[in-house]
Amino acid sequence: MEDFFVSLPFPIPSAPSMSPLFLDDLAPGQRFTTPGITLTEAEIIDFAWRYDPQPFHLDVNAAAESPYGGLIASGFQSLALAFRLFIQSGIFSRSSIGSPGIDELRWLAPVRPGDTLHTEIEVLEVKPSSSKPDRGIARLKYVAANQRGEAVLSFIVMHLLKRAGA
Repeated sequence: MEDFFVSLPFPIPSAPSMSPLFLDDLAPGQRFTTPGITLTEAEIIDFAWRYDPQPFHLDVNAAAESPYGGLIASGFQSLALAFRLFIQSGIFSRSSIGSPGIDELRWLAPVRPGDTLHTEIEVLEVKPSSSKPDRGIARLKYVAANQRGEAVLSFIVMHLLKRAGA
């Protein structure tokens, strides 16, 4: 498979712990932590209008009367941000060739305006392909947490990755 690169609309931070990795560089138990990102009320409402128009995501007054007692982000927005933080780190910038899916998605706590989320990732399994030796699957568990260290969501992604030298 030929290498391909995409220009991203945001900078990818360069940090020694976040240098590009291939399937062969991963081992079960390995962990990564991303920088954080803070959600604003405007971002929560904008996402809700576009993708998840429920009253507790859209309307401050309606949200105050909801079981959540205030505006909360869509779980899908939190999921997208948690995934973006890891992808933006650049770890798989030279090896990612897709994903066959996500397992065990759980929303654990509401995300509110002003919350700062970061993502903690753990490698669960690394499995080279038996039919295509240039690639394999890595199963990674993602846990997004807020500024108080409270887990707000978790999920497992199966990353299809190139092997080193492939």
